[in-house]
Amino acid sequence: MDTGTARRTGDVTEAAAPGRQERGRGVLEGAFALLDALRRNGDEAGVTELALACGVPKGSVHRLLDQLVGVGAVERRGNRYRVGPQLYRLGQAWEPHPGLRPAARLPLQRLRAVTGASVVLAVMREDMAITVSSVPGDLEPLLPVRDGIAFRLDTAAGKALCGPLRGGAVFDREDVMEGVCCASLPVRAPDGRTVAALAGMVPAGRGLDELARAVAEAGAAITRALARGGQRRPVPKTALVL
Repeated sequence: MDTGTARRTGDVTEAAAPGRQERGRGVLEGAFALLDALRRNGDEAGVTELALACGVPKGSVHRLLDQLVGVGAVERRGNRYRVGPQLYRLGQAWEPHPGLRPAARLPLQRLRAVTGASVVLAVMREDMAITVSSVPGDLEPLLPVRDGIAFRLDTAAGKALCGPLRGGAVFDREDVMEGVCCASLPVRAPDGRTVAALAGMVPAGRGLDELARAVAEAGAAITRALARGGQRRPVPKTALVL
């Protein structure tokens, strides 16, 4: 009897497991849909706004938000919600190529200082270019640059990602946005693979050849830093806040 009961219990457990997995996936999908809606909103949003944006009942949205607040992925201010610090910390851990963002930090800052350009470093994900590092330049606020922005591959940076290129930089002379010009080049790993695209964007009327040379120098500096391991240094344990 005990064996049969165990078998029956096991059968029920096995039969119920797929349903629980499906529910688990549904909860995760709903949570990520809410987080993406908050990201797209760019500021704070209420339960009703998020329910309409995600197509999820308000009661479910409220329960999911409470759980996300509990783990620090979302912050609540009164009846408004926004992306929380834990999500930011997790996002910062993503490396599209080992050491790429640390290697690019100084070259991007120097490129901005020399040219005044708005500078972005982009990688390819799912047929889109995604900005993984950026430095605002003279185009602010006409064209804000931010990390995490996705854009099409028919832009200068997108074309530089798609390679192979002949004849130097890819130029955009107000093709995408009136008043904005761009010079972009691929960034190579030490083994020659394209791992990113570096783009400098300036107001129309500025010389793009000089900008392209500066972008090329910055890209070469990133490649050298990657060869040195991205100039990573261990963080002292005393500096860690968990």
